[in-house]
Amino acid sequence: MTLDRSGELGPGMRATIPARHGKAVRLSAGQAVKLINTHGTQVVDCWAWNAYDLHEHMSMEATRVWTQRLNPVVGDSFVTNLRQPILTIVEDTSPGVHDTFMAACDRHRYGLLGVRGYHRNCRDNMFEAMQELGVTVPAPILASFNVFMNIAVQPDGNSLDTRPTVSRPGDYIVLRAEMDCYVAFSACPQDIVRIQGAGENVPKDAHFEVLESGFPDLPVRGAWIPDL
Repeated sequence: MTLDRSGELGPGMRATIPARHGKAVRLSAGQAVKLINTHGTQVVDCWAWNAYDLHEHMSMEATRVWTQRLNPVVGDSFVTNLRQPILTIVEDTSPGVHDTFMAACDRHRYGLLGVRGYHRNCRDNMFEAMQELGVTVPAPILASFNVFMNIAVQPDGNSLDTRPTVSRPGDYIVLRAEMDCYVAFSACPQDIVRIQGAGENVPKDAHFEVLESGFPDLPVRGAWIPDL
């Protein structure tokens, strides 16, 4: 299914995020997007922007302050660099293993990994997906929400271990829009570092659907405020 230039996708229609490529969609506040790990092995990078001000975007750094968690759980909201809720996780059928630490891959990352020549990457996928809707993102955002990515915090509380995803075929996560926004996805092209599941580490298609209803009506949790 191809989205029109407005970025709108009809309810019940399913869009493909081709392996190694990106796709974006425009959501109205109250709608949700259901991101499906069709094959169960694919890591998907995710970004979001205020539809009326692209300088306001989903921020992993601000979100960790808001939730006081390293990685989000059902009921948590992602907030923008202006600290406003933009997306809320209202449902997750996966094991709940996701990541907010790792930067989206870019051509420089693959150069450091020994690649000679161009390698598709999530940074470029983000720009391409938005440009497909006629929208130009003002600046790259390396801090993506890495859906289904398995980055384990080690017992020392400081070191990280990069592992293959533990998601299963058909697992999905539902993100509700808290403002009119654009959401971009990248079916991560990473095929050197072993993050894709099932042993072969081959990027595969993922899919998404726009939902008008039929998902949990969870309240937006307020920002964490310490006891004074």
